[in-house]
Amino acid sequence: MDWDAWDAVLFDLDGVVTPTAEVHMHAWSAMFTSFLTARSAADGVAYPPYSEQDYFTYVDGKPRYDGVRSFLASRGIVLPEGSPDDPPTAETVCGLGNRKNEAFNQILASEGVVAYPGSVALIVALHEAGTPMAVVSSSRNAPAVVAAAGLTDYFATIMHGGLAAELGLPGKPAPDTFAHAAATLGATNARSVVLEDAINGVAAGHAGGFGLVIGVDRGAGEDALRAAGAQLVVPDLADLVPEEDA
Repeated sequence: MDWDAWDAVLFDLDGVVTPTAEVHMHAWSAMFTSFLTARSAADGVAYPPYSEQDYFTYVDGKPRYDGVRSFLASRGIVLPEGSPDDPPTAETVCGLGNRKNEAFNQILASEGVVAYPGSVALIVALHEAGTPMAVVSSSRNAPAVVAAAGLTDYFATIMHGGLAAELGLPGKPAPDTFAHAAATLGATNARSVVLEDAINGVAAGHAGGFGLVIGVDRGAGEDALRAAGAQLVVPDLADLVPEEDA
């Protein structure tokens, strides 16, 4: 891997830099399982239970409320959109998203977060080489997660779900958040590398014409990542650390 050939490196966060994808998975599962149980009783309909595959199909890599909408549509459930200010108890798209976020923050506060060692090794190596880096995450929690992992100083910018909403940028699988981060680093899409573990994130990198899209297989599967547009798939970022730093 010749990192000198690239002007910027764009990291997804959850599942690429930190194992918080697992925290997100647990929070989504707890929220949707509870919601479906109550909804089934209220509607008299036996909705199919939430599964791990639902996470990868409908939620993974998307902005929070988009994930709620996608999953509800898969079960034929329609809820009012609501507002981002809705309380977690509200039976709205935003309310459910906020309910999931409340669960995520509780887990993060109690368990903390430690970045993947291989990811830290690559980040440090790129930093020492002077390569500009950014985090590009659909999660509004990204700055807090990066800070909790002790990695804030390594990234010139953190593009997160809240900032994307402020700028009016569509989330993944649209490429806009990656493109904005690359431009902020003074790089073009064609001269930037995207590192993603989610199908939607890989698809965003592919759609944006980024020079290299690398899939990190944390469970989505190599075939699925390649089908979405990954040119290279690795199980861990340790495989991409320059040889002299490995």
